Amino acid sequence: MINTSQENHIIDEYIEKIAAINKQYLDEHGRSKKMYIHTYGCQMNSHDSEKIAGMLSNMGYEEGDSEEAADIIVYNTCCIRENAENKIYGNLGYLKRFKADKKDLKIILCGCMMQQDTVIEKIHMSYRFVDVIFGTFNLYKLPELLYTNMETGSQIVDIWREQQEIVEDLPAVRKYPFKVGVNIMYGCDNYCTYCIVPYVRGRERSREPESILAEVEKLVESGVVEIMLLGQNVNSYGKSLDRDISFAGLLQMVANIAGIKRIRFMTSHPKDFSDELIQVIKNNPNVCKSVHLPIQSGSSKILAKMNRKYTKESYLALVERLRAEIPGIAITTDIICGFPSETDEDNEETIDVIEKVKYAGAFTFIYSKRNGTPAAAMDCQIDENTIKPRFNKLLSTLNPIIHEISRAHVGNTYEVLGEEMSKNDAELITGRLDDNSIVHFKGDASYIGKFANVRITDCKTFYLTGEII
Repeated sequence: MINTSQENHIIDEYIEKIAAINKQYLDEHGRSKKMYIHTYGCQMNSHDSEKIAGMLSNMGYEEGDSEEAADIIVYNTCCIRENAENKIYGNLGYLKRFKADKKDLKIILCGCMMQQDTVIEKIHMSYRFVDVIFGTFNLYKLPELLYTNMETGSQIVDIWREQQEIVEDLPAVRKYPFKVGVNIMYGCDNYCTYCIVPYVRGRERSREPESILAEVEKLVESGVVEIMLLGQNVNSYGKSLDRDISFAGLLQMVANIAGIKRIRFMTSHPKDFSDELIQVIKNNPNVCKSVHLPIQSGSSKILAKMNRKYTKESYLALVERLRAEIPGIAITTDIICGFPSETDEDNEETIDVIEKVKYAGAFTFIYSKRNGTPAAAMDCQIDENTIKPRFNKLLSTLNPIIHEISRAHVGNTYEVLGEEMSKNDAELITGRLDDNSIVHFKGDASYIGKFANVRITDCKTFYLTGEII
């Protein structure tokens, strides 16, 4: 259910109340309050954090560069891997002394991790100094929850078990004014046995295409040149709508909007990557020739245990169709090493896929047991000493292939979108090619958000260097 106008009116009321409080603080202290937002996890979380920043900015908070200097700290959490959760708890222990020294400091926790009962119980018992806690379904409630905490001084916990309303048109502070993510759907129906996302993000819910297209058109009018269409599995777009529309159909509609230079999407599940979608990518110059296609494992036996609903053979057949229709397309992937019952032979199957596909990049993970998922209860959990050599073998296979693909760019000229000043060299701009390769080239801030023709002069495994021509 979407009830944008009514809920946005309520949101604005609470934003105005907090803005008045912060204006009084500004008048008394001669400075605005600072916010610090730390985002963990996927691009969906990053997109949510932009909305959080937008609401806080409208409340009168200015962006800060550290937790120490902040008046409000937000951790937008992830629960995909145990390591991410442990980082949150470690950081909360670090913040406890800040709270003791600065009584008016507000600490907010939100995101996927908060949808777990065990997490809420632990925070309630051990981290009582946290002010506001909410989950993945009610981000737009932040102004109301924060104001309630300001009024009562009590810890406010508001966790929904399912989506009640989808509120659009929230304010946002974008990291890049020229490129932005657009949610086309929420949730996931795939229930991979290792993944907790369906339990914390809910069932799939697609946005109406008219709403998506209106948002994209508005963004283009504001100067955005690159759009990333976001969903846990964009290929499932439209299945929850009472109309006949596919992701391929939506992508074609977005590609038809004048002024969009580049369109990307993430993430795409191999089980329902259609031939129609391949044709849309092929036939539209503004749809980037780069696809993120998670394999997770190259073993059909392990894929069945993961409930991935495709086999090694069907995955490789899909890659073959992509390569045949779109020569030179860059394919990246996700790989999990050490899934329960995986053998050395299964790991060799994954290596075989890596060598056949020749990935341009990969996110590789050691399996992380997530309580509440079917995989956590499986027999044959594998110890880390067994996984490590397999993981290292995956990397030793992947990295030379990635380097080989990077080296093939050298000597060629490409259109590069400048994104930011290099973090390591103040004279360099960092940008990306259509195929998502990272490029560093000499230039000043005037190139940020602009396209430049760059000749690639050298490469490392994970990035290119070049010069403007």
